[in-house]
Amino acid sequence: LANAAEPLRADRKFMLEAVQNSGNALEFATDPLKKDRDLVLEAVRQNGEALEWAAFPLKADRDLVLEAVRKNGWALKCLAFPLTGDRELVLEAVRQHGHALGLAADPLKADRELVLEAVRQ
Repeated sequence: LANAAEPLRADRKFMLEAVQNSGNALEFATDPLKKDRDLVLEAVRQNGEALEWAAFPLKADRDLVLEAVRKNGWALKCLAFPLTGDRELVLEAVRQHGHALGLAADPLKADRELVLEAVRQ
């Protein structure tokens, strides 16, 4: 998609099909489509790390972020800072990848349950 013409990368229907096949196709969507919550949701359902390419306001959308970290715990690196202190999000992330605990807000790194969950991974 890096070499696709802009009209295709701006075509919602085309990009929806692309992100359903590869969530990271979101990287090549035009900026207005990176703000499209439904399109981004489809991308993170396919690959949680596609959150990296979403418009910043969507990186603060707790429900969308929860979908992303459930798919891939490393998506924790892509979300808006205040959410790194959200215990439920971090727990979901460390259930996928124990090392994701390193991306959590400092107070959560002292949470016994979270640390034990990270060790189990």
